[in-house]
Amino acid sequence: METIAKQPLTSLQLELLKLFSRDIAETDLREIKKILVQYFAQKAMDLADNVWEQNKWTENDEIQFLNQHNRTPYKRKK
Repeated sequence: METIAKQPLTSLQLELLKLFSRDIAETDLREIKKILVQYFAQKAMDLADNVWEQNKWTENDEIQFLNQHNRTPYKRKK
């Protein structure tokens, strides 16, 4: 018999369930999704900016990052 781990919903998930328990127009749903995406994208950018500032990276560092080859080398199958 398969055991399913139960995880409680986060406060964000609960609030979204309350919001979506009402009938919402498709256009409103798209707008809400857009707002959520923008919010989390901004949070990610803010975190990246903090890391950038903490490491005191410069434009030269940025150029080095852009030119680095960081792909994982894969062995070819024979």
